[in-house]
Amino acid sequence: MGQPRRTYTDDFKAGAVDRLYEPGATQGSVAKELGITGTQLKTWRLEIEAFGLTEAKRRQKSDAAELDRLRKENKRLAQKVEILHKASAFFATRAVKP
Repeated sequence: MGQPRRTYTDDFKAGAVDRLYEPGATQGSVAKELGITGTQLKTWRLEIEAFGLTEAKRRQKSDAAELDRLRKENKRLAQKVEILHKASAFFATRAVKP
C-alpha cells in the first residue's frame, strides 16, 4: 500500500507558485522547501498560468462585446440627435412666419 494522497489548498498552490518568482528561487529549491515534487510545482504553475490566460481571453471577449454594444448605442444616439436637429430647424422656420 502506498502513502495516502495529499491534497493542497488553492492558496497553498498559489503561494508556492508565487515563490518561484522570488529572486534566486528555483523550481527544485522551492519544491524541496515545501516538501513537494518539482513536477507538482511545475503542474501548478502551468495550471495557474493557463487559468490566467483563459481569464485574460474571457475578459478580452467581454470587453470587445461591451465596445460593440457601446458603438451601437453611440450610433443610435447620434441618429436621435440628428432627428432632433432637423425637427428644431423645421419648427424654427415655422415659428418665424406669422
